[in-house]
Amino acid sequence: MFRNVSSVRTWTERLAPWLVPAVILAAVGTYLADRLWIAPQRELERQIEAQRLQIARLEEEKQRLETYLKLLRFTERRARVEVLDQRLDGGGAPITRIRFTEIDATGAPVTASREFMLTGQEVYIDTLTIRFEDHFVEQGDPLKGRALMLFRRIFTSLMRPEEGYVLDRDGQPPEVYAREKAATDFERNLWSRFWELANNEGLARQSGVRAIHGEAPYTRLEANRIYHVTLRSTGEVSITPGAQLAK
Repeated sequence: MFRNVSSVRTWTERLAPWLVPAVILAAVGTYLADRLWIAPQRELERQIEAQRLQIARLEEEKQRLETYLKLLRFTERRARVEVLDQRLDGGGAPITRIRFTEIDATGAPVTASREFMLTGQEVYIDTLTIRFEDHFVEQGDPLKGRALMLFRRIFTSLMRPEEGYVLDRDGQPPEVYAREKAATDFERNLWSRFWELANNEGLARQSGVRAIHGEAPYTRLEANRIYHVTLRSTGEVSITPGAQLAK
């Protein structure tokens, strides 16, 4: 028994000189692994994440500037109304068939034409313009830096406004703004916020809205005639008669 204890002590004594170097080597190995592999890997991951965030910020800024440039182009919106047909229905009420087309300053179509069958001859064009405080314009804010203009509805004196035909759809960018490329997430959010502002007076004040102009001018349409509608960023709307339709 004493010999076994003595033997254990002998082995312990023999191993002791090697234990400290072994621990030191293990510590050095762990340190070198961290410095030469783990730490560079962490740094690389950090740099990749930073680059991803930078790319996301640049993409957001790119979308913001693209949207702002689109809005900057428009100080007015124009449309052409062609009276294709007028007749009386069985009850003697006038029926007016029109073609509505948004156009540019040269008269070229910028959106697809749409035809509407309206009961009545006195036709109203319901519009909305929203303007923000001047300092947003000076800052070039993409949502608030310009007046935003909507063709909302078209209806007649024999129709309630809510029964009219929708022109610019709620929650969507007007086609004239988005026709060059598909709307980005930024633009969809912008127009969603636009309708919130237009319908919530308290939110409008909090968001720096200076004025919201709603206007619905009307005119009595004559058969086979063209009419021109102009909506300006000041909120002014005009309807002027043009030439006769070619037969």
